[in-house]
Amino acid sequence: MHILVTNDDGIYSPGLVALAGVAATFGEVRVVAPHVEMSSAAHSITSARPLTCKRTPFASPEAEAYRVNGTPADCVALGIHKWKNTEVVLSGVNLGSNLGNSLWPSGTVAAARQAALMGVRGIAFSTSAGGEEAHFAALEPWVRRVLEFILPLHDVPLINVNFPASTPRGMRWTRQSVRHYDGRVVPGEDPMGRKHFWFTVTPVEGVDEGTDRWAVEQGYVSLTPIRLDLTDERALAQFEAAGATRDPAAA
Repeated sequence: MHILVTNDDGIYSPGLVALAGVAATFGEVRVVAPHVEMSSAAHSITSARPLTCKRTPFASPEAEAYRVNGTPADCVALGIHKWKNTEVVLSGVNLGSNLGNSLWPSGTVAAARQAALMGVRGIAFSTSAGGEEAHFAALEPWVRRVLEFILPLHDVPLINVNFPASTPRGMRWTRQSVRHYDGRVVPGEDPMGRKHFWFTVTPVEGVDEGTDRWAVEQGYVSLTPIRLDLTDERALAQFEAAGATRDPAAA
């Protein structure tokens, strides 16, 4: 199996090294990742300047690695372009969870989504255990267990995986939690008195059972299949049932 590994934390992230190391036990691995941290880059694509893709030393000797001066989605597009036999793209392991509404700004999830848009399976991996490098030694067996379970599922093109901070109790299929938007703007000022703003997150309470947030809070690995089609099927069906014309304004 030919596996492309990327992330949004940058080429030197310990989570990337851990994921590449585990992936190497399943097939041939190549790493293409941003040269600097690109967290919350979402699905941005670099179009106003050219990109470079440079061979770089990498802590996992099993993988050939390249750094790109672009976004996670850029890395996937370039990686698949250079290695057209890529069968699956693994993104992560992100240092911080990507749950609920975090799927929208997440560069980790966007990299996996870019793969799916290009006809290659994409799997995003994140952990809520902050930036503790030592955590990955304990997490690697669970990464392997998830891959053993997911890789044979060829009819599921895009999956978002989140690990709890502690040793998992097991794995659960979940749906995305969309009950609350957890972003907020925090104003402040620099030492010169100039106004600035931070965009941050707030705790979400009352999550619904069966969602990704709920599963991770309960100590499970959350596996969320994601759709590329954003169409609101229920609303569309209602409009069609009401006899809406091709041009609603002409009805």
